[in-house]
Amino acid sequence: MTEVTVETLFDQGIERYHAGDPPATLIPVFKEVCDRAPKSSPAWTCLAWLYLLDSKPTQAYKAAQKAVKLNPQDPQARVNLAIAMLETAQKGVRQHVEVAEQLIMAVPELRDEVKQNVEEGLSRKPDWKSLNRVKEWLFGS
Repeated sequence: MTEVTVETLFDQGIERYHAGDPPATLIPVFKEVCDRAPKSSPAWTCLAWLYLLDSKPTQAYKAAQKAVKLNPQDPQARVNLAIAMLETAQKGVRQHVEVAEQLIMAVPELRDEVKQNVEEGLSRKPDWKSLNRVKEWLFGS
């Protein structure tokens, strides 16, 4: 059997996420993607999101930091970092929310994508206080 490429593994993980697989079963998939492609900002962004959904904010914070470092212009990576910072009671959240806000105001496609991700997160974790706060900051009530 041939080895699965990182891209295929990533795509399969995304498909499984959209099919409703629980975050706990997807975390190992995205950890492997990050191990095999450590400079992939989208992989770190997805891993951070899954950790957040699985109520693991410390791991999410570390993954989100890597995602933002690799791609400071990714608003979803910034949103994930802001949420992780809120959930781990860290300072400096406003800076990341403001950068995310500037990015989504400049590019309507990014705004739609982040908004869709926020709604998806709330559908999976309805009482997610940190995500609701970030949503309100970015999009109003």
